Amino acid sequence: MTTQEIATALVSLLRAGSFEEAQKTFLAEDAVSIEPNASFFPEKTEGLANILQKGANFRASIEKVNGLEISDPLVAGNSIALTFTLDADFIGNGRVVFTEICVFSVVDGKIAKEVYFY
Repeated sequence: MTTQEIATALVSLLRAGSFEEAQKTFLAEDAVSIEPNASFFPEKTEGLANILQKGANFRASIEKVNGLEISDPLVAGNSIALTFTLDADFIGNGRVVFTEICVFSVVDGKIAKEVYFY
């Protein structure tokens, strides 16, 4: 798949709420996930299994999703960027709305690195 094809399919899965499927489909086994401003997660998570667990932990913290918006992807070379806005009620923390910029680096047809800015 080209980077554009990956971007289009990735956004389709995310908009459908199929986050784990998107990760399993497109992330490399040795992928790295970085959240430079993280407070809830480690700044760096390495390996698909650990990234999947991080995602599962995040989803488990959500009591109710009130809204989700994923932008159309921007593709430049082997990079994909999109915005992700989530409006959700979190267990013990109430309602939170946040927007992040997600940047994905594609190597050999798989996402090797994901960085979330929020």
